[in-house]
Amino acid sequence: MSSNIDYAIILAGGKGERLRPHTDNKPKPMVEVGGKPIIVYQLERLQSVGVKEVVIACSYKWEAIKEYLGNGEKLGMKISYSVETEPLGRGGGIKKAMQFLPDNWEDALVLNGDILSNSSLEDLVAQHYDKKALVTLTVVPLKSPYGIVEFNENNEVLGFREKPILPHWINAGMYVFSKEIEPLLPEVGDHETETFPKLPKEKFLVFQSEDYWRGVDTVKDLTEAEKEVVEIFGQPSVSGGIGFTLTA
Repeated sequence: MSSNIDYAIILAGGKGERLRPHTDNKPKPMVEVGGKPIIVYQLERLQSVGVKEVVIACSYKWEAIKEYLGNGEKLGMKISYSVETEPLGRGGGIKKAMQFLPDNWEDALVLNGDILSNSSLEDLVAQHYDKKALVTLTVVPLKSPYGIVEFNENNEVLGFREKPILPHWINAGMYVFSKEIEPLLPEVGDHETETFPKLPKEKFLVFQSEDYWRGVDTVKDLTEAEKEVVEIFGQPSVSGGIGFTLTA
């Protein structure tokens, strides 16, 4: 099943200060995991569901992304760059990036550029269309960053559980936005606080996914992701995994 969405936006403007020194000379989405930049995993997923045009919302060291990916010709897709000369926030960044989409666009996938996931974009899009939503937001279970101690009413230790799944869901940074939301996005600000509270609940839905997901925010995240990506995505090819040769 095709996604039926030709367009996508990748948010790639973060400095990644908690990932230094890996981000001293490049933005966070260009940090390599398993031998290739995080943003390449995003592009692979978008390519697999038929996306033809990608706008990268970028700022810090954005030239490193453009030098690596170019105009997308080698990927078989068009890539353009929405460059923020001053911080616009995530909502403002999305709104600015939408200006680079053709006038006839109706829906777009929006992905955070610092995540790794194999959650189904096809199923996300299918639900969005089926429910005629304005925004569909992928959520994933919250995993405790710590192990927990289990004990009884007598304070006797019963055992330990290493980083269990908690009974909560978090924003996974994978969305479908319909064009009607564009006027509701802030020029400067965050969509979670400025736009989402204004949406009618019947048009603002979640897509629940229990597939692999990892946000790469810290050096510890990067270390753990290195161990996970081979199991989840397999060994990267010499060409970078998309069927073309990129030069860093």
